Amino acid sequence: MKPKSKESIVIIGSGPAAMMLACTLDSTVFDVTMVEKGKAIGRKFLVAGKGGFNLTHSEEVDKMIEKYEGPKSLLDSLFSFTNDDLRHWLSLIGIETYVGSSKRVFPIKGIKPIAVLQAITKEIERKDITLLKETLWSGSFIENSSIQLLQKEKNISLKADRVIFALGGGSWKITGSDGCWLPHFKKNNVATLPFRPSNCSMYINWPENMEVHFGKPIKNIALTYNDTYIKGEMMVTKHGIEGSPAYALSYYVGNELESKKSITVFVDLKPSLSLEKVNSILSKSDKKTSKLLREELSLSSTAVALIKSATTRAEFNDAKLLTHCVKKLPLSIIGLDEIDNAISTVGGIKSTAMDKHFELINFPNHYAIGEMINWNAPTGGYLLQGCFSMGYTLGKYLNKKHKI
Repeated sequence: MKPKSKESIVIIGSGPAAMMLACTLDSTVFDVTMVEKGKAIGRKFLVAGKGGFNLTHSEEVDKMIEKYEGPKSLLDSLFSFTNDDLRHWLSLIGIETYVGSSKRVFPIKGIKPIAVLQAITKEIERKDITLLKETLWSGSFIENSSIQLLQKEKNISLKADRVIFALGGGSWKITGSDGCWLPHFKKNNVATLPFRPSNCSMYINWPENMEVHFGKPIKNIALTYNDTYIKGEMMVTKHGIEGSPAYALSYYVGNELESKKSITVFVDLKPSLSLEKVNSILSKSDKKTSKLLREELSLSSTAVALIKSATTRAEFNDAKLLTHCVKKLPLSIIGLDEIDNAISTVGGIKSTAMDKHFELINFPNHYAIGEMINWNAPTGGYLLQGCFSMGYTLGKYLNKKHKI
């Protein structure tokens, strides 16, 4: 039986999803070309590493899945290539990891983000994959077994039996993730949604008393919106609040702000104490209220100012009302940060435009993975894990499909 000839696969983009796909594809049956519009691959991957390089999260995959909002194909990929699988794969290419106190997974001390990228790049090179830098996708799809690209302002035609788009979302334009591809898909009747920010700071109209507290953190708090309750640290900024709890809620708040002018979230300034305990402390002291909050509840001056900003003088000096403010202080969110400042985006290609293998329904042999799909996950390694899982799962599927 005559062996099948090699198929030509073109991967457009070079972020985490694209890199994992390239590392997974069987180079004995595929001729793979990776196309990157910049001068280097993995630029957003490197930028993500500057704020603490969370490669994934260590919790059980069944619990991990609950943190994701997105198509079933994404959720299935997380089971196909779990956080444990990712750590094992990283170990195989020379990147050992450890679980931090937050249960996030990091490279072991001494391994910087650039070293991780170099290890992945070396694996791609080992696969004999062609890399075309400073090359743009023209906005066209496969026609006559080729796809049109723009390389240094010159039109080129590349043989392509399959194309995998991994063009990124709409945030961090400096890394090349600018969402400029979206109109091309929309024009070709691929169902899409506009990009909007996620994992971002939230805007609040602060009263004047908060100005001196801009740039200061409020530690050990919890933010609540509907049934979502997130502990962590909140930073007060000129425009509102930021920090892990705010980032995690921004997706849900953003959904509501599509149709409303403002949304109320609640901050618990003492999540370690029950309502009853706080009330007991506040009711049994003769100290002035501000001093009582600082000394008996260990609230910072910024936390006390936050309470004052949301209460009347009478409420501030009423132990019962003050207790409710400590445990459930309302904050009116009027908007989200600009999309380019967001850690991630939601929007892009709708799940209805793809099948369970990330293939575009209207364009056979065209696939889309990574942040260009409409999905969401919190920071802390979940975003990278989602991208790695999609790349690996699609690679394994195409390897198997070729052999059938």
